[in-house]
Amino acid sequence: MRLKKNIASSESGFIFNPGTGDSFSANPIAAEIFLQLKDGNAVADIKKNILAKYDVDTNVLEKDWDDFNAQLREANLLDI
Repeated sequence: MRLKKNIASSESGFIFNPGTGDSFSANPIAAEIFLQLKDGNAVADIKKNILAKYDVDTNVLEKDWDDFNAQLREANLLDI
């Protein structure tokens, strides 16, 4: 999973796609994940970080990850 290189984001969760002009607002955990993806961190490492930092069940994380991935695809933020 790779984000497009030209996507701008902030720690507060603001995401901007200059290719389309669309902007999005992410919740704090989604913003944290987004920044880790933008830094090129591996998905497995990001999931490990989330599981270590937050009280979340692995199955819940996987479902939420799939939903987040679908939203990134729909928003045209992934380099497919």
